[in-house]
Amino acid sequence: MIDPITLDQLRAFVTIADEGSFSAAARKLRRVQSAISHAIATLEDQLGLELFDRSARLPKLTEQGRLVLAHARRVLASAEDLRTLAQGLVGGLEPSVGLAVDAIFPTDALANACREFAGTYPTVPLRIHTETLSAVSALVLDGTCQLGVVGPDAPAVGLERHHLTTVLMIPVVAPSHPLAREKSRITTKRLAEHVQIVTSERTREGMPDRAVLSPLTWRVADLHTKHALLRAGLGWGRLPGHVAAEDLERGTLVRVRPEAWGDTDHQLALAAVHRQDTPLGPAATWLIERLGQLCRESLPPSAPANKRSSRRKASLRARA
Repeated sequence: MIDPITLDQLRAFVTIADEGSFSAAARKLRRVQSAISHAIATLEDQLGLELFDRSARLPKLTEQGRLVLAHARRVLASAEDLRTLAQGLVGGLEPSVGLAVDAIFPTDALANACREFAGTYPTVPLRIHTETLSAVSALVLDGTCQLGVVGPDAPAVGLERHHLTTVLMIPVVAPSHPLAREKSRITTKRLAEHVQIVTSERTREGMPDRAVLSPLTWRVADLHTKHALLRAGLGWGRLPGHVAAEDLERGTLVRVRPEAWGDTDHQLALAAVHRQDTPLGPAATWLIERLGQLCRESLPPSAPANKRSSRRKASLRARA
């Protein structure tokens, strides 16, 4: 049975390989050379391998030594990760962070925040849930996620809200759809003749439908499906501006103007939420603050106060 191999031995081995000699490794580690030599001799004896060829003036890794070196580096890196994790946990760092995000939140801002999070908190894994409407709040309220990004009408009881940004919602159809030929504002009567594709709750609970102008509705539970159905010409509906932008530029979707919604751009205010009775740890606090900063840097500013009423034309039950 091999005696326990210590991190001290592996550290000495890796340092010799990096520095080129036993004496240089001793200086690097602030140890006497005899201690370094003893650590390597013991390691070689434990492994039953010759790690260095000592026939020349300077030690040279053997073929076996090169193979062991790669494993030794991984062990030392894992040990350092463990030490960092333990220090973070002692200081209150979360073992993981759960984030529930409404599907209309701009994915570029989310991806940028996650990339920076990984660099700032490399030992804290992120669990990201993409949901719609009240499902986001539900994940925060039941403790599945510490943070959520929700729309304006999401359940607020028991949650602390922090405004992030507003998202422009654009009514669109495919160019092949009959409504695409309408050049002026489209009456509600005319819209009611066509299927409206709406994002709906996954459950039956929620508020009554709003911003739904047609009795003919197809209901979907995710934005990806809604986008695909609209592009296929199967109905009309609203998409976030950042989702529809490329299609509008290419002509694969066309903007329409419902008369009932007037000239005001429809914007939904998005907010970060967390439970009032559960203090956020340092990683979750950093993430919520960084999301806000990225939104302010990369997204359009909020609509003026006299236009904000239009943001409330979405509901928990269905979002047109």
